[in-house]
Amino acid sequence: MDRQEALDLMFERVSEPNLRNHMLSTEAVMRALARRFDQDQDYWGLAGLVHDLDYDETIDDFPRHGYVTSEILREMGFPEEILDAVVAHAGHRERLTLLDKALYCADPVTGLVVAAALIRPEKKLEPVKLKSLKKRFKEKQFARGADRDQISACEELGLELDEFLELSLEAMKGIAEEIGL
Repeated sequence: MDRQEALDLMFERVSEPNLRNHMLSTEAVMRALARRFDQDQDYWGLAGLVHDLDYDETIDDFPRHGYVTSEILREMGFPEEILDAVVAHAGHRERLTLLDKALYCADPVTGLVVAAALIRPEKKLEPVKLKSLKKRFKEKQFARGADRDQISACEELGLELDEFLELSLEAMKGIAEEIGL
């Protein structure tokens, strides 16, 4: 499956614009992580782009989240490694591979970055700096849905939190227009 087919699938299965933007953001962060670890950017990007395909369907049934996406992707011939990463990102299996670990921490960091942009008067990513993002990370009431422990799991990748936050922020700035920020 190429990116356009994955995008078409996302638009078909995901109705909420904010969730679509989250999936696009996760794709961007995953592509940046792939560059950092000399991995296939398209492959890792696909994992980020499709990781929440079942969210509309499983929003009130979290134990199924990830599994439903995995089954959808299996029927489409996706590699097992991506299926496993999708299930692992939801915390339903141990994170074994670099891809598993990357998707697990990339997923929540996008919410933190978006929230940091939305509190600014211009509601844009461009003026957001690493220093303010780090400050907001420490504020537990800020972007409460962005699980700090899950973001801190970037250390499983061998990344310091600062490096991961900066990498994520810059990746999302690269698609700011596409996600309306």
